[in-house]
Amino acid sequence: MKNSIIIYLALFTCTFFFSCKNNQQIDTKNISSTATSPDSVRIEVKYAQGFNVSYHDNYRLVDIQDPQHENETVYRYALVNRGQSHEGIPKDYIVIEVPVQKVVCMTTLQLSNFIKLNAIDKVVGMTSTHYLFNQQMKDRIKSGQASQIGIEGNFDNEVVMALNPDVIFVSPFKRGGYESIKDLNIPLVTFLGYKETTALGQAEWIKFTAMLLGIEQQANLQFAEIEKKYQDLITLASKADKKPIVLSGEMRSGNWYVVGGKSFLAQQFRDAGAEYFLKDNNETGGINMDFESVYSKGADADFWRMLVSHDGDYSYQAMKQSDARYADFKAFKEKKVVCCNLRQKPFYEKAPVEPEVVLADLIKAFHPELLPDHKPVYYELLK
Repeated sequence: MKNSIIIYLALFTCTFFFSCKNNQQIDTKNISSTATSPDSVRIEVKYAQGFNVSYHDNYRLVDIQDPQHENETVYRYALVNRGQSHEGIPKDYIVIEVPVQKVVCMTTLQLSNFIKLNAIDKVVGMTSTHYLFNQQMKDRIKSGQASQIGIEGNFDNEVVMALNPDVIFVSPFKRGGYESIKDLNIPLVTFLGYKETTALGQAEWIKFTAMLLGIEQQANLQFAEIEKKYQDLITLASKADKKPIVLSGEMRSGNWYVVGGKSFLAQQFRDAGAEYFLKDNNETGGINMDFESVYSKGADADFWRMLVSHDGDYSYQAMKQSDARYADFKAFKEKKVVCCNLRQKPFYEKAPVEPEVVLADLIKAFHPELLPDHKPVYYELLK
């Protein structure tokens, strides 16, 4: 009898050990949305400046504000697991029961979060699909599982009401036009990831999206992987012998739109072992400059980064046709233009939540010797 007990305990111990070990290898695609609660999995905000989270007995409070501090408005949300009491929630917080099941997205940046979290099936409405690449979302719209709701300032309220979403994601500091849907009694959830000034800060908004979906554990795991790869690439780029100067932007309607020296893009260039041509500028947002001002500061830049929307393959010839003066820049002459064609690549749909891929592209362009085997995904040198 004693020997039988010893054998049983040994078998139980082994079974428990291997069960625990196997459970550590988590498949993020199959994590149940009902497996999380305010007490089990918590979100830690490390890089994002636009939102913070505090945990309470039966709810979580999320405060959202402009990461660039150009607007002082604070948007407050209380996330409560379905079926739990709303008692104790401060009156100035909008209550949202989670996990949400149906969401409307207004921008591709918002949509990118659902793509990354493998939660496209929760998106029932969106605005324009003009540059939509994601096949699953296209199929949902084609089959009627999701609908287009119009454009900012001209939403189809009847379509929105028929979708009956739990929340509508909005970007209130953009063109706006949300007044017409404010009276539909559907929570408008502010999403300001696009205003973050660091790549990891922007990508970290998947944690906020995951809180609404009830998949915090999945988001924590995915972001940890993004963070590690990104930080490893920064370390790699720091080993470069030289930091090239990078120009950005192009002429549009008589002005050259550029971002400031403290912007998201300028920081991304620094992460890639380069320097922005306006590195001494203190703006975090965009500014307009005339051609002469840009030329005086960027004519001798080593590289030129461009985002274009061009039918077919973009080329140096196409650049010159759009403005003959481009040919006077050093980066043009030395064939050092780094470009992403938005008509060919899902930059806005995926790049915000794949900053490590974007960074690898930039390092490949600026310091090809550091990543000899990397195949560009978004940015690449023009042929």
